[in-house]
Amino acid sequence: MAANERINHPISTAELERRWAAVRAAMAEHGIDALLMQSNNDWMGGYVKYFTDVPATNGYPVTVVFPKDDRMSVIAQGPMGVVREFPPPGDSVRRGTARFMGMPSYASCPYTAEYDAQLAEQALEKYWGGTIGLLGRAAMSFALGDYLKRALLHAKFVDASDMVDRIKAVKSPEELDRIRRTAALQDKAMEETFAAVKPGMRELELAAVAEHVGHKYGSEQGLFLAGSGPVGTAAVFANRYQQNRVLREGDQFTILIENNGPGGFYTELGRTCVLGRASQEMKDEFAFVLEAQKFTLDRMKPGAKCSEIFAEYNAFMKKNKRPEEKRLHSHGQGYDMVERPLIRHDETMTILKNTNMVCHPTYITERTYSWCCDNFLIGESGVAEKLHRFPQKIVELE
Repeated sequence: MAANERINHPISTAELERRWAAVRAAMAEHGIDALLMQSNNDWMGGYVKYFTDVPATNGYPVTVVFPKDDRMSVIAQGPMGVVREFPPPGDSVRRGTARFMGMPSYASCPYTAEYDAQLAEQALEKYWGGTIGLLGRAAMSFALGDYLKRALLHAKFVDASDMVDRIKAVKSPEELDRIRRTAALQDKAMEETFAAVKPGMRELELAAVAEHVGHKYGSEQGLFLAGSGPVGTAAVFANRYQQNRVLREGDQFTILIENNGPGGFYTELGRTCVLGRASQEMKDEFAFVLEAQKFTLDRMKPGAKCSEIFAEYNAFMKKNKRPEEKRLHSHGQGYDMVERPLIRHDETMTILKNTNMVCHPTYITERTYSWCCDNFLIGESGVAEKLHRFPQKIVELE
């Protein structure tokens, strides 16, 4: 079967080449000979997807070596000992890849812990005495880093994540097109989910409606948080394990649709509906949530410090006698569900032009769970576009 019949909305080769060139220029500037990355999922596995256009999935590790002067080596699930060599420029699936090395290793099998690391050592052999940049150390296994630092005694290891994050965060026109399609997909998923709501359904069933709509329009992966309860309670959403509650007449139902779209880019959309009428308190708090969202968005200008925006936001919340934010208030998105920059106290990146930012002010009171979640494109002087079109309101289902 032709590869183009099977691949779900591949990014263009020209876009991959743009990324590779930008990163190699930064590597030259920082004196880095090769980059090493490893991921095992497509929620927070953005580095692997960004360089290869092939996601890591299902908890299976994918290790990539990206040299400054050669094509990539990829280590992933495959028959033990298999090595596939690709002629330039690779094949239709693994573009920019010189070789694929297979290894059936699993985190649940400790005796396989160093198998991938041994293959990575082979891929890094040329750079045994050079500088190796690590991407996403928190996503790498301890076994990988521990083995390579013992095996490559003459190499210098540096954290290159910040260098690549500043490139990855700024979206190209092709990437922005994919991101807009993800937002549109989520608008449709929210419409169809709320249209399906009726008493007697479990939260999990409604989350499945949103997931199914996503699959129809090219989504591969996602997170669907949902919660419900009587009006007058704080109906906080939760993951699937806690989505067994059955909806009743008059209940409120909240859902966060946080899936990727065609090609793997994430946005997220969150709203609340009521199987009847919302209380005036719910409406008043939602109006304040929109005010809080606007307060943040007004400060999202290129060059603005994320830590300062976060401090100003919490001062605003305190002034208005609302709970201060202790979670992640707002953040970028791309191939990672959570991508830098983050609006929080410890972020060192600033707001950048052409970034995809999600803003989701959220707080709990004794009788309400108040929030709103949408994505925005940052332009030359601030927010240039609201990417979601779903109405910003509590949806009342008569």
